[in-house]
Amino acid sequence: MNERSLVQYAASEGIALLTLDNPPANAYSYELNRALDDSILCARMDDSVHVLVLRGAGDRFFCAGADIAMLEKAQPAYKYAFCLHANETLLRLENTPKLVIAALNGHTVGGGLEVALAADIRVGWRATAAGAKPALVGLPEVSLGVLPGTGGTQRLARLVGASRALELMAEGRNLDMAEAERLGIVNRTIEAATADEFVARAMEYARGFCPPAKASRAVGLIKRAVRAGSGVPLESGLALERELQQQLFLSEDAREGIGAYVARRKPAFKGK
Repeated sequence: MNERSLVQYAASEGIALLTLDNPPANAYSYELNRALDDSILCARMDDSVHVLVLRGAGDRFFCAGADIAMLEKAQPAYKYAFCLHANETLLRLENTPKLVIAALNGHTVGGGLEVALAADIRVGWRATAAGAKPALVGLPEVSLGVLPGTGGTQRLARLVGASRALELMAEGRNLDMAEAERLGIVNRTIEAATADEFVARAMEYARGFCPPAKASRAVGLIKRAVRAGSGVPLESGLALERELQQQLFLSEDAREGIGAYVARRKPAFKGK
């Protein structure tokens, strides 16, 4: 892991919890992206990890995007290399054949939303404490005279459609979690009094995708089929689907799942 501990990594019960930890707003820098890259690889190579969960440190921000002070001082060539590396890091997250859940435990704006969009499922915190301000979600980069440059223009359009994505980015408007859920940017919201309570519930949700409840290898290859197949012609996608299915037919979990169905009992998956 990165010595500066800008991403805290903890793995237990089949889940790798990656915490973006760069106070006060968990803004990302080259150093944070290096740490995130290392954490993704660590989870990818650990056979005991079945699901990755991303959260932000504290109770105000998941991530507020790129470090604007750094961008103001950096030279154009550095900014380009910074964006390229950020793209590569988020592609690594997308290409990892394990489910990735972004637990949005606070404001998720700018590049923070771009990080979340690279996850497979996004769950948002709806604070229930009296007087709590709602966490916001959005891509307001237009107010800085730039565009969302870490995948936002591409992933948001693929998620909600080109017209809706263009409207949201051109307006630079931030949404509360309820509206983000309605538009499909957030898959579901979880009500909780505190950020820690929300993350605990998000972790409980994540455990539902781990053995013995779920065949996590099948979940991971479903992800690969959807992610890779969406960018190729249908015939190529079907060929990919068949190859991944054949891998699963050879797995212990497929034998367990099919056998349990025939025996009319609950399967006990192992993630193998």
